[in-house]
Amino acid sequence: MDSTALRDGRDDAPAESARRRRTRARLLDAAFDVFAEQGVRAASVETIAEAAGFTRGAFYSNFSTKEELFFALMEREKTMRLEQLDQGLAQHLAPLVESGVTEIDDAQVIDIVTKILELQSDDRRWWLVQSEFQLLALRDATIAGGYLAFQDGFYRDLTEIVITALASAHRRFTIDPAEAVRVIAELCASGEAHALLAGDERKFAERLSESVPAVLLALTERI
Repeated sequence: MDSTALRDGRDDAPAESARRRRTRARLLDAAFDVFAEQGVRAASVETIAEAAGFTRGAFYSNFSTKEELFFALMEREKTMRLEQLDQGLAQHLAPLVESGVTEIDDAQVIDIVTKILELQSDDRRWWLVQSEFQLLALRDATIAGGYLAFQDGFYRDLTEIVITALASAHRRFTIDPAEAVRVIAELCASGEAHALLAGDERKFAERLSESVPAVLLALTERI
């Protein structure tokens, strides 16, 4: 076999992979808009592909079903939000810990949590799409298992991050950590749902800067 052809094939592979990633990203971006506006059931493959600037063929070259795309979108958004949390902890908690502080008081906890909330994406489509995900799973038993696996994975990763952060701040939960994290996450979700229904235009951090730190302090103790 011609060694030049082999070389050319290897050279083309990274470019093809990059194109595929860009195509998938555009489909996911378009799906985010379409799912939030129309709902998962009503949204068609054609609508998503058209919104991304592609054909049905491009869609099915990347995703076998609309539901597969939906799970990929949820995974991408979950990863982004956990990375934002890690970033916030690195910026606002780690410097205190590294400075040798042995006790972080309640006022400092409130300040750190508020600053971390400010870094979280304030995209209300996320809350709409999350609600769509739950409704889809409630209506379709074939989706329910994947939904529960996604939720369990998200809360497991989130709980691990929060426990580590609390330990570095010399605090711990006074109830089961997984349950505590779910309480705080549900507080955020219900707050966003209420904001959408009430037309509350305040930023995510502004709406939750009192309740989330207060609940976190109520569910933890110094160690």
